[in-house]
Amino acid sequence: MPCSRNEMSQEERYKLLRYLMFLEEKRNGTIKARGCADSRPQRIYTNKEDTSSPTVPLEAIMLSFSTDAKEDRYVVVSDIPGAFLHADMEDNMLMLLEGTVAEMMVKLDPTIYRKHIQKYRKKTMYNNMACR
Repeated sequence: MPCSRNEMSQEERYKLLRYLMFLEEKRNGTIKARGCADSRPQRIYTNKEDTSSPTVPLEAIMLSFSTDAKEDRYVVVSDIPGAFLHADMEDNMLMLLEGTVAEMMVKLDPTIYRKHIQKYRKKTMYNNMACR
């Protein structure tokens, strides 16, 4: 949910993560957008173990593949698009949307987002998963 910069404490503003968007043209000519938070500021106040995604060691994957091949198992692979968007979060995520991304949010729903656009060097919008 969007919120005002004035509703945030100094510490919350310090912990803001900027939203980054990357555009890519696919082989068929369509445009694909990928968005993520710039988590570099988190490195200052967060343990690496708390911010990294759990991953399976390569050795475990290779062992599983070997077992599957040896036992002639039928293996199926699937992908759940956007699964991370539905993950439960324990903490608030404070994000700063700037420029075109902030303007796009206003176009998405002007009744919610227009009043939260602020103009500094460029248009900005503060978002908090649990704004007061």
